[in-house]
Amino acid sequence: MLLLVLNGCVSKQLSNDPSIQNALLIHADRVFDGLRIRSNTSVLIVDGKIVQIAAQGKIKAKAAEIIDLGDATLLPGFIELHAHLNYKKIPAETVLKHGITTIRDLGGPVHKPYGGKGSLRVISSGPIITAVGGYPIPVLGEKDIAIPVATQTQARLAVQDLVEQGAAIIKIALEPGGEQGAPWSSHHGHHKPAHHSHAVHATESTQKWPLLSLSVVKVIVEEAHRLGRKVTAHIGEQQGAEIAINAGVDEWSHIPCDVIPEELLERAVKQQIKMLTTIDTLSKCSGIFHNLKVLSSLGAEFLYGAEIAHPDIPWGIDVQELIYLQNKAKMTALEVLTTITSKAGQHLNIPLLGTLSANAPADMIAVKGNVIDDLKRLEYPDLVLSGGQIIVNNFSQ
Repeated sequence: MLLLVLNGCVSKQLSNDPSIQNALLIHADRVFDGLRIRSNTSVLIVDGKIVQIAAQGKIKAKAAEIIDLGDATLLPGFIELHAHLNYKKIPAETVLKHGITTIRDLGGPVHKPYGGKGSLRVISSGPIITAVGGYPIPVLGEKDIAIPVATQTQARLAVQDLVEQGAAIIKIALEPGGEQGAPWSSHHGHHKPAHHSHAVHATESTQKWPLLSLSVVKVIVEEAHRLGRKVTAHIGEQQGAEIAINAGVDEWSHIPCDVIPEELLERAVKQQIKMLTTIDTLSKCSGIFHNLKVLSSLGAEFLYGAEIAHPDIPWGIDVQELIYLQNKAKMTALEVLTTITSKAGQHLNIPLLGTLSANAPADMIAVKGNVIDDLKRLEYPDLVLSGGQIIVNNFSQ
């Protein structure tokens, strides 16, 4: 038997059984499996997947590298559902080492899903389908970020082309601009190139951006559903919200910036439209907290999205977003953790993603202490694994 020390943690390896030479056994005082907290639990990983999760001492692996985290919380890797990684050229390795193991890129070059085995798992929507001259074209231009359509036929073909190239979801824009406090407005400049700032300001102050018609959006939703894809809509105010509801979109990629009439929010909840939060990103919006309060009271289903690439958002877990969910959406810490793990995996139609369960990808993070008592501990994970490969291990410090 060979006794090792791995980053300060006692590690044992027995090499007499080649069938599990790639095994890793992790012990922790607390393990969140995507649904509940377990005490004194171990997780066995073989070849990048979880094989078994059980009470400490119950897993009888003949050969395994063992990491005992002690007074720590082990969790599934977190899933970010609203990122702009590729378009904004954010380093994937930076996002991964800060605890996000899967992202969904909403807007940017289209590609097939990739990563997940020692690298960030990236799922793409591809460019945003919008009206001719509609958002984000006045702010960002068209290349790799927008597909303008004017007719139902163009819309249907755009969906087909995106799906063929690997888009896992279809994103549309229903954004006339001008919402007070919005990052895309003239006084914030979230996406706006500096050399376009004066022109965009003039455009926003004098006219609204064109929107896709209801009939075109209905065709987008119909074609996306036929091809097994959901539709997410960028909306910020009442007009866009109304079109999205009437067309049957599946999710809103932001809680709206402007105050939305309660009747419309109630219709959205009844249609089971999922709400990506992005509360931190839009915290200066005039209506975000009002809409959040109403949606929460109506029983809306929230999904975590922090919009990685926004200048004020960390390239990893946005703990402020989690705290907003606790304090403003009235979620428990356990509900917050479920939202950013197993619920997100279910929404992506990858049911085992975001869980610590047999056959799930071994994407994990760990922090010292008890995260249920203090979500802020998640800001800088002490252990990060992607597909069973150790990316970060600070337990020796």
